[in-house]
Amino acid sequence: VYSEVHPFTLSASALAARQPICVILSGGPHSVNAPGAPDVDPDILAMDLPILGICYGQQLLAARLGGRVVPCVAHEYGRAQARPAAALAGVGARLLRGFAAAEPFEVWMSHGDHIAALPPDFVTIAATPSTPFAAIAHRSRPIVGLQFHPEVAHTPRGQELLEAFVLEVAGAKPQWTMANFLQEAVATLQAQVPAPAQVICALSGGVDSAVVAALLGRAIGPRLHCIFVDNGLLRRGERDQVDKIFAKALNLPLTIVDAQDTFVAALAGVTCPEKKRKAIGKLFIDVFEAEAKKIAGAQFLAQGTLYPDVIESVSLTGAHAVTIKSHHNVGGLPERMHLKLVEPLRDLFKDEVRALGEELGLPHALCYRQPFPGPGLAVRIVGEVTAAQLTIARHADAIVEECIRAAGWTTQLWQSFAVLLPVRSVGVMGDARTFEQTVALRCVHSSDGMTADWARLPHDLLATISGRVLGEVRGVGRVVYDISSKPPATIEWE
Repeated sequence: VYSEVHPFTLSASALAARQPICVILSGGPHSVNAPGAPDVDPDILAMDLPILGICYGQQLLAARLGGRVVPCVAHEYGRAQARPAAALAGVGARLLRGFAAAEPFEVWMSHGDHIAALPPDFVTIAATPSTPFAAIAHRSRPIVGLQFHPEVAHTPRGQELLEAFVLEVAGAKPQWTMANFLQEAVATLQAQVPAPAQVICALSGGVDSAVVAALLGRAIGPRLHCIFVDNGLLRRGERDQVDKIFAKALNLPLTIVDAQDTFVAALAGVTCPEKKRKAIGKLFIDVFEAEAKKIAGAQFLAQGTLYPDVIESVSLTGAHAVTIKSHHNVGGLPERMHLKLVEPLRDLFKDEVRALGEELGLPHALCYRQPFPGPGLAVRIVGEVTAAQLTIARHADAIVEECIRAAGWTTQLWQSFAVLLPVRSVGVMGDARTFEQTVALRCVHSSDGMTADWARLPHDLLATISGRVLGEVRGVGRVVYDISSKPPATIEWE
């Protein structure tokens, strides 16, 4: 179903002008009781529209419609078991269609406040042992609230709840497809980049830039110029693979720029993750600006920015959303840059990008390749990035990839990689004392990168990876396994 994301400052009149079918109030990190907390135009709550409040959105509904929201004794994170109410009617019954009253279902919680008293005319439709108002509904109006997060993969039946709200409660029709998006995206790009303007596309070897290149190739043809920067922060064999896939298999015009020494030199002495990302982003722009001057008529730079990048990097309002980390291809372009930005995937999540890639005819293996961060191995080396550290990290990462692929786990995981830590520990090799670095293995399940859970890999597979890393990678004396979920951790370490 076609949807749009707007900041909470949207007025009721502006919302009405868009003729929406329904409204979803999202989660957020604030307390509804805090001064200046994100609020909603009260006239929106009075509109004759189905409304779903999720986490903060549920608390906002409760607080504004006459209920009471208070802080939790302790913040609640992680899995919980919700049980539907014994008797359901009205909108509550439509939302929980298919959920048996006596049958608990798993949900994902992440909140610091909770509802202490329901607003008038609201009833509880599901509860957990620690959250009595895990799901609520109005007796007569199509308004529902969920304290848990149905939008994350860790609420296994969350998709059913969202479908029930959008299709059953709101009556929307599921007519928005990747084929439709492709048609609209091509038309948009043709209007955004009129002939004879030329476009430079930043290729990385990952699915995002591949889809951008294929999409632009479909829209503007020979006016597209693909450039791959070998920044020295790549996985083993990345440069050769990009050349093989894009220049030879996809027949896209490709220029390879060797900037390894430049990037590594720029990171000398830099240990702060944010400074690393920003240094790489600045140099990335510098390199492309220099290449652009070699292409007559180059006016645009295309990047594979996705919606999670935007969410984690900038606020929709400039003030209230929390910046988790900077992304090298999101915002922050210098004013002196002479290229305009083209980001055709900016409103898509990774699963949608993969579907779009297949719609464009890209190989399945490429569309479902594991994500790789824009700053590359620089954010998988905790601390200073040096040529020596890159050699260790690249070798360890290659071993992880080989072992995961050989065991048939590649497509079961969202990401699997090695992180080089600035932690040395005492060991013994060949009857001699060693004092070497530590490698952390990070393997997670996810559907969109917004949330993730650590993968329960077989012990034999972990033993194989550890044995190979310790036996083959010089400078590593210990291997550990990261069992942190997102949240509270992020997938990447930096």
